[in-house]
Amino acid sequence: MSDEADVFAPAEAVADAVLYEGYVLYPYRASDAKNRVRWQWGVLVPPDYAEHDPSERVWCRTDCLVEGEDATLRIRVRFLQVQRRRVEARDADGFTSVRSLDVGDTTYLPWDEAVQHDLDFELSVAAYLARPYDAPFTVPGGTDTEDVRDADGHVAGRLVRDRSPLHGLLGVAARRMPGPYGVVRVRVHVTNTTERPGCADREDALCGSLVAAHLLLATDTAFVSVLDPPEWAKPYADECDSVGTFPVLAGEPGSRRLLLSSPIILYDHPSVAPESAASFMDATEIDELLSLRTLTLTEQEKREARGTDPRAAALIDHVEDMPGELMDRLHGAVRYLGVQPRRVEPDPVPAAPAPDVPWWDPEADAAVAPETDAVIVAGVAVRKGSKVRLRPGRKRADAQDMFLAGRPATVAAVLSDVDGEHHLAVSLDDDPDAAELQQAHGRFLYFAPDEVEPVEADA
Repeated sequence: MSDEADVFAPAEAVADAVLYEGYVLYPYRASDAKNRVRWQWGVLVPPDYAEHDPSERVWCRTDCLVEGEDATLRIRVRFLQVQRRRVEARDADGFTSVRSLDVGDTTYLPWDEAVQHDLDFELSVAAYLARPYDAPFTVPGGTDTEDVRDADGHVAGRLVRDRSPLHGLLGVAARRMPGPYGVVRVRVHVTNTTERPGCADREDALCGSLVAAHLLLATDTAFVSVLDPPEWAKPYADECDSVGTFPVLAGEPGSRRLLLSSPIILYDHPSVAPESAASFMDATEIDELLSLRTLTLTEQEKREARGTDPRAAALIDHVEDMPGELMDRLHGAVRYLGVQPRRVEPDPVPAAPAPDVPWWDPEADAAVAPETDAVIVAGVAVRKGSKVRLRPGRKRADAQDMFLAGRPATVAAVLSDVDGEHHLAVSLDDDPDAAELQQAHGRFLYFAPDEVEPVEADA
């Protein structure tokens, strides 16, 4: 596998989002309650602490399927090393630890930072079909000191950062799967072997933990999705048993040479929205909402946020300097996914919608025409005006739906949602008053195509 370019680059943005998910949350201040309980994702604690708290994990396992016994695998182990930061103020006797230090437009507080580590390994699958591969690794500890200077350049204090050494083990085993497809199951273990005797406090344990641990894997052949495998590979995917990780295909849609094994549940080929230009370290929130909230912080709150962490400081500056057009992009985007309803007869291309048509109006998308679109049900084209008989499916949660079973209805429109699923808007034929009311208000009963039975062919 060539070293000329980083093979993991197409998956880097998503992997970084996983790595720093929950690292520091709005309002990005060390004193805020939500930032006092951190490091929840992919934490591999020292074995000594796991004996005290069995709910914590010491190792994680990734099972993946690779095509070809001659495949080469590149594995990148990624995690954060906790770095404990102390704040010291300068006085006549030297430096003294303090709870906070105000210098310029920043308020510094004690805080647990993190150092990112990416460890690369390259393996031959064929070499490990016979015997497992174990590779121990070590991340050194250390202490760094950074002077904090005032506007005149005088040293007002300093930040002291302490890191404990970390030790781990990468284990790889391969197994040839039966059948003619040449598929190999590769099992990758990452284990924290750091010794921390007598550790019974989680804050102390975090200093010896691999935090947000996850894997990136690349091959020169191809991976087989274990989340959505092809029919022939489903028995192989069923034998995969990942623990503490969720391996998914990564990179551009359709590519199968990259895999991201994340401690957070993802889908195949995850991506960062192009409108998202900053890392808010909270993927469960909306960029626009967090940007607006950040702008409402008081100057004192911003001082503390800037002193909490360099990433928080960069985020505050990014939001404050964000141009209007970039903020407008965060307001929303509509992306139609999947296949649009089948058109049985060629239709003229609809005219482009007027500029003032809102995005949620059906006329805003020329590819969707509920008045003329059709879907095939039991070999019959069903469109507006088609007669059907209702057969509510078992997945419906409303008990009232049983009273609609077998009743005749007329299709009012064929609709498509953003996930590419089709829906039929119908009105009941044996209740003309209700049908008239539904037509007047544009509110109908909605059924999936497999919940209706055509009663006449569409001419």
